[in-house]
Amino acid sequence: MEKSDMAESRPAENTNKSAETPSASGRKRIVVLYGGRADEHPISCISAGSVLREWDQEKFEAVPIGITKEGVWIVDGVDPRQWELGAQLPEVKEVPGSRRVVLDVSAGGNGFLARDGRTGAVESLGHVDAVFPVLHGPYGEDGTIQGLLEMMGLPYVGCGVLASAACMDKHYTKVLLKAAGIPVAPGITVDTRSYDSAQGFDPQGKVLCDLVDEAGLRYPLFVKPSRAGSSFGVTKVDYKADATERQADLAAAVHEAARHDWRVLVEEGIKAREIECAVLAPRHGDKPRTSWPGEIVLDEPGNGAFYDFDSKYMDSSASHVEVPAKLPQETLQEVRRVAARAFIAVDGDGLSRVDTFVTEEGTVIVNEINTLPGFTPISMYSKAWEATGVSYRELITTLIEGILD
Repeated sequence: MEKSDMAESRPAENTNKSAETPSASGRKRIVVLYGGRADEHPISCISAGSVLREWDQEKFEAVPIGITKEGVWIVDGVDPRQWELGAQLPEVKEVPGSRRVVLDVSAGGNGFLARDGRTGAVESLGHVDAVFPVLHGPYGEDGTIQGLLEMMGLPYVGCGVLASAACMDKHYTKVLLKAAGIPVAPGITVDTRSYDSAQGFDPQGKVLCDLVDEAGLRYPLFVKPSRAGSSFGVTKVDYKADATERQADLAAAVHEAARHDWRVLVEEGIKAREIECAVLAPRHGDKPRTSWPGEIVLDEPGNGAFYDFDSKYMDSSASHVEVPAKLPQETLQEVRRVAARAFIAVDGDGLSRVDTFVTEEGTVIVNEINTLPGFTPISMYSKAWEATGVSYRELITTLIEGILD
């Protein structure tokens, strides 16, 4: 979407009766947004393809709108239904025949327009009843798109502006959870804006190690960007007896995380299992429902491996999902209780996936909250609900119907 388009987005075509009336078929018309400017762009594309393949076409008419990595909104691009998990990660691109989307924010559901690249003519995409943002990361999961849709007066699937923004930033997620008395991983937050990136943060190595020692954090450490997802920029740092090596390792890990966000978390590695719980509250004000908690099991864990981006999306043989996780019944129920509390604490709405650590003693610690979790065929959110008795298609339908009521 071009900034200049915003001022020009009241063409005569937008005054057509057809642009102001619902679909003649009686189906609700739902814009599906996918792609985006975040690192998680390809995962959004795959998720959108999965959602659209399972779409209930008798109830809803999908209006797919892709967003390129540069932030250009388009229609009539490559059909996302053809995108699946594999070695080639998909990308939204302008192609012959695709048209740029122009928004008239003041027109609400009638404000989606498309411009012909050859003639410059603008025409309405028709009335839109709601939006399903299948987006991850910055400019999709961080409250920005939610704020835009609020301004347009359009209902949308997922959390609102506050919860989206707070949960996108792991630092502020922890602030809210701590205030609600919910346990979180011990750690520190580092502002890297003044660090010397030319030397890979090496000069800051000693300062970083001193901060870790002052906070009493135990190794191994996990260093991660505060505002990123899908394990981008996450590094595990083990203890090195040699202080110089330890400082270099920590500096390199912080430097890698800072490539994605200047605010970096350094957290104590917790000896625990990573257990994820799906939360669903499709209608505003609903009491949150929770799925059976699940666990991603690495099939070839190797030496010091953890669930990184490749394990999630590039290598289907690297892991599998177990729902419910193999834990005592009382522990599973405690995870569900904590997940519901965490969802409420951040003012959650619609859906979220709450990721926790469960210690050997059964203590449940919240790691992070994903307000727009992945919808790929192997994503935990849909798998967890399927194991709880809600099919993929039913889940999508429930989320959409919840915002239309």
